[in-house]
Amino acid sequence: MTAQPITQPATQPSVVALGGGHGLAATLSAMRRVVSDLTAVVTVADNGGSSGRLREEFGCLPPGDLRQALSALCGDDDWGSTWARVLQHRFTTTGAMNEHSLGNLLIVALWEQLGDHVDGLDLVGRLLQAEGRVLPMSTVPLDITAEVVGADAERPSDRSTVRGQVQVATTPGRVTGVALDPVDPPACPEALRAVEEADWVVLGPGSWFTSVIPHLLVPELRRALESSRSRTVVVLNMAPQQGETAGFTPETHLEVLAEHAPGLTVDWVLAERSCVPDEAVLRRTAAGLGARLELADLALHGGGPRHDPSKLALAFSRVLDRT
Repeated sequence: MTAQPITQPATQPSVVALGGGHGLAATLSAMRRVVSDLTAVVTVADNGGSSGRLREEFGCLPPGDLRQALSALCGDDDWGSTWARVLQHRFTTTGAMNEHSLGNLLIVALWEQLGDHVDGLDLVGRLLQAEGRVLPMSTVPLDITAEVVGADAERPSDRSTVRGQVQVATTPGRVTGVALDPVDPPACPEALRAVEEADWVVLGPGSWFTSVIPHLLVPELRRALESSRSRTVVVLNMAPQQGETAGFTPETHLEVLAEHAPGLTVDWVLAERSCVPDEAVLRRTAAGLGARLELADLALHGGGPRHDPSKLALAFSRVLDRT
């Protein structure tokens, strides 16, 4: 089947995408094909793997989600595809470098050289010829804490607190809410400015409690999102995430979003058609947030419950061209 051409919006809007990990990477890979003014605002609460080790050793922001966002903004030409692979390269060794990502090391080295998070990320973006800008949501590393029910299988009704992004994402219990430590972290000024000046804001897809919701828990950033003149698109996940959103319906994702940021206006909800059990219920839930629902074919063929950047780009182009 011949791929459908991606139609550019009638006017070139500025877009800010918020999230982290693979979900944000999918959004950025898609959106860079649609608009030229694109900024990623990335969560900085990762405490696992290479990022967690570098964060603990150097006291820096965890670079992993920032690295993934930069890689997703690389172009499709030889330069972009080569640097995307280099940035994502992980060392395999029996020594201390095992599982470290080259991109993580590069980012941390530039932070030490330049003494500024944003300057370092901008310089990596220039090296990669990235098709957009990457910013941290906060200027300090954060921890996520979650209220969980049933983390202990022998006491399924007991409530407990789980600390750490990895721990929250893998808890066997049911997450009922999340918070940040510190509770009032400083937002990145450049991220606030990007949100304030944006025409469109995109939230999701991604780990709902550890990649999407945290942006709404930074008070300055939440206020900027609530007062921004921008339109907001929420991209729903295709499946619940085991250990974090197990048992969630598409509607539950929206309800949790509204609980954590009741002042946030949502204009569009974008979802994979085959992953919506009851369109009427989801449409009503979206309407309750003031949003319209757009269903589309978004799934990556043979790739599990993941978004295809090309299909997502087509859906974004349709939504962004509507007023």
